[in-house]
Amino acid sequence: MNYNYIAIVGEIKNSKKIENRNEIQIKLENVLKKINSSYSDQIASNFTITLGDEFQGLLSESSNVMYILSEIEKALYPIKFRFGIGIGTITTRINRELAIGADGPAYQRARTAIDKVRRNERKNQTSNEYIRVETSNSGDLRLRELNIILSLTAVISDSWTNRQREVIWTMLFHSKSQSEVAKLLGLSQSSFQKSLSSGNFYSYKIAHEAISSAIEELRVGYI
Repeated sequence: MNYNYIAIVGEIKNSKKIENRNEIQIKLENVLKKINSSYSDQIASNFTITLGDEFQGLLSESSNVMYILSEIEKALYPIKFRFGIGIGTITTRINRELAIGADGPAYQRARTAIDKVRRNERKNQTSNEYIRVETSNSGDLRLRELNIILSLTAVISDSWTNRQREVIWTMLFHSKSQSEVAKLLGLSQSSFQKSLSSGNFYSYKIAHEAISSAIEELRVGYI
């Protein structure tokens, strides 16, 4: 029986314009190592840098796919990324330690997704889009809706102030209560709650979880 994987291809935007490229690459290496350790039970092939500004990895399921991408963004902010997510099979041997050398529809669709993000940027269309998903059926209504939701979450995150971003990312990655996170950040409860509300945290988190669930539904439904 064929098994559908979730391939992720990522790249740093405008990497040639970054002055401290070596420092950025070290940060990227470190966050990918952390992801490979933290999400090892869901990773089929470890996230690996393939070029200086590109990387890829393979997931066996999608429950934490958006947290993985957000963790990369958080570690390297304000560096911007493009992410292509492809759902499908892998037709070559999978190396658990390195996501290099493997190929198949999953990786091909991830590359197609990231190419579409680039093309839309050049056409100045859906300029907030930086994450895109592709399956075997590009006309599927569920897929179109999923990519629209991804664009809308990008609109929300692009509107965050630095304080809102700090508050929201801390809430996403901590299992502590709101009062505990507010104390961790040295904020009053009212100021903390205001940042969550004005940054549309609750809508963003619900969308985050819905995206992961939708990707999993597509994974089990397509070859």
